[in-house]
Amino acid sequence: MPAHTEQPITATAAPTVTVLGLGPMGRALAGAFLDAGLRTTVWNRTPGRDAELVARGAIGAGSAEEAVAASALTVVCVVNYDASDAVLRSPAVTDALKGRTVVSLTADTPDRARDTAVWAAGHGVGYLDGAIMTPTTTIGTPDAVFIHSGPEDLYLTHRPVLDALGGTHTHLGEDIGRAAAYDIALLDLFWTTIAGYTHALALARAEGVTARELTPFAQGIAAILPPLFEAGAEETDSGRHSGEGNPLTSAVSSMAHVVHVSESHGIDASVMRSAEGVARRAIGLGHGTDGFTRLAEVLGRR
Repeated sequence: MPAHTEQPITATAAPTVTVLGLGPMGRALAGAFLDAGLRTTVWNRTPGRDAELVARGAIGAGSAEEAVAASALTVVCVVNYDASDAVLRSPAVTDALKGRTVVSLTADTPDRARDTAVWAAGHGVGYLDGAIMTPTTTIGTPDAVFIHSGPEDLYLTHRPVLDALGGTHTHLGEDIGRAAAYDIALLDLFWTTIAGYTHALALARAEGVTARELTPFAQGIAAILPPLFEAGAEETDSGRHSGEGNPLTSAVSSMAHVVHVSESHGIDASVMRSAEGVARRAIGLGHGTDGFTRLAEVLGRR
């Protein structure tokens, strides 16, 4: 595969950056680069979304190939890798990217990130994969959180520009798919948590409890989760799934109560039924006295 070489960014190199994709997050990224004083080129497949950024000093490119040719670093933030592939892998854009670097902050799967890395290496393009773990409102502030994976030397070369996005940046390793793996796992946690919260709101409402009345207690439940995550990580990595205080046999009983009350009100309880089913499977395998983290192992069995 062709070698990829780049000169390190220095304070005198007047760093430039291109942003492809001007949805809400892409606009936030470009705005942070502008606020940091970087020469920022922007492009979006749908015309017109760059107007506000151009008014703030961004350079609106007439085409994707013009945009990527304007900077040593291109940051891509679109809906998924189908969308980014459609742009980056067009012959004109691929040719313009040779000798340059792409940082993808597009959410997708680890396999898609690895496939893109193979494509990039085959065309002399530097490639880093990454994920944004916080909302648009945090971009450019100390509260933003970014994770990255891929060649460390390439990451260190472009870190000064990425720092303009604010917050913390963590390089997770050379495996290009590692950032996406973290992202998928954390999105799993986020969306199942939000799904559980909205289901709880529906159940509470059916019992005459308003969302406002429930909220302080829901926040109390959320507050006990961080230490449970810490303890669960130790149990999972060590293989010791202590059920002291709340064995699976006790957990399935309370889960069954949620299912019963939900369905008595005509509320879909399929998510809780699924979770209860996995717990009962674990009990059937002889793990009834174990804690809930045992389910991670049971779920992973083929």
